[in-house]
Amino acid sequence: MGERYDVVILGGGPAGEAVVRRLDGAGLSVALVERELVGGECAYWACVPSKTLLRAPEVRTEARLVRGLTQPRKAWAPIAAYRDFMISGLDDTAKAAKMKAAGATVIRGSGRIVGPGQIAIGERTVEAAKIVVATGTVSVVPAIDGLDQIAIWGTRDVYTMAAPPKDAIVLGGGPVGIETAQMLHGHGTHVIVVQEDSRLLPRENARVGEELARLLTEDGIELYLGADAKRVEAAKGRVKLYLSDGRCLESERLVAAVGRRPRVEDIGLEAVGLEPGESGGIDVDARCRAAKNVWAAGDVTAVMPFTHVAHYQGEIAADDILGRPRTADYRAIPRVVFSDPEVAAVGLTPEQANEQGIAIKQGTVSLEKLTRTGTYGTSYCGFMTVIADSNQGILVGAFAVGPLASEWIGATVIAIKARIPIATLRDTPMQFPTFGEALNYAIDDL
Repeated sequence: MGERYDVVILGGGPAGEAVVRRLDGAGLSVALVERELVGGECAYWACVPSKTLLRAPEVRTEARLVRGLTQPRKAWAPIAAYRDFMISGLDDTAKAAKMKAAGATVIRGSGRIVGPGQIAIGERTVEAAKIVVATGTVSVVPAIDGLDQIAIWGTRDVYTMAAPPKDAIVLGGGPVGIETAQMLHGHGTHVIVVQEDSRLLPRENARVGEELARLLTEDGIELYLGADAKRVEAAKGRVKLYLSDGRCLESERLVAAVGRRPRVEDIGLEAVGLEPGESGGIDVDARCRAAKNVWAAGDVTAVMPFTHVAHYQGEIAADDILGRPRTADYRAIPRVVFSDPEVAAVGLTPEQANEQGIAIKQGTVSLEKLTRTGTYGTSYCGFMTVIADSNQGILVGAFAVGPLASEWIGATVIAIKARIPIATLRDTPMQFPTFGEALNYAIDDL
């Protein structure tokens, strides 16, 4: 076959990039196989463009809530141009060059495992001593009658749109649905969110979803919770969505933001004795091993669909390949919804702790108690809750809603990871005046 590599990576997203960087300098021959753009979904169609487009509306809100300021004027054209800059105009030349500089051969095309240590890319076949599967995910298309007859938008469409629509129905009330709804609303679109579950963010504590629903509704976003979308039809250039209770919603655009699933189809898992697990992804052990000489990392494992977890697993897999094994620990992985205000969580929810038989205590503080909230602006609200193991005297979880929650949740991430005693946390004052002080108040409330 001619081409032989020590390591071949299927997928050039965050996990694949992390493997390449970790193997750099180890003297191994490495190939990175990518069917679309090196950098993956996050860099071009998800994390980067979504947070870029969310920032302008967020700043306008901040200006409105600070006394003495007027709201800045918003212009879509320069915002879109900056979005295009941030996603490199959907050109991965620079990222591919970085992978080459790190010692990887970048091979363009869809890779498929055709046997132990053998990968086909189109008409080309390469040999690999070791394989890392990092093929990521694909968008889930909801099962709604008539969907194949209309032009539905996925998240790729909405985050690379030329202009915001006049109005839109967003299907999904999870993290992606909420961010998408707020982004569109912030750029002038009238937004309706249809969520099959009875609350937003159903995987988080109920109070989080309730608080967010209240804030979104006050902001002018319509919420249809516990709503079952049954049928759609085109209507004079618009879309009609019929719910199971007979109600009909209408908009210019229908946006599917109901989630993603691991991309395991047609990548040849069966050739190495693998098949998707119950989660729909590739089952891996604590070292990200999936089979003999096969590792998997990133969203394709369905462990936690976050870019930072993909990086982490890529490094775990690479270290195992390099003969310096370590085990993955997912106890303290932060979860963030970049809504306004932000939602951040880490560790176990109270419900999960109870299911595991952990005796818990909870401590909560309203952000209104913090001096920082008042200095930040008027009308800000939110809270932080910490969850403690009563017997061991350590934190096992935390969740918060508030400005920049993604940043100040970090103290609890470290506390959970390092199993820092609550007594030590209580004896550690956070700087004044910051949102970080919420941890001190929440600990005192335990």
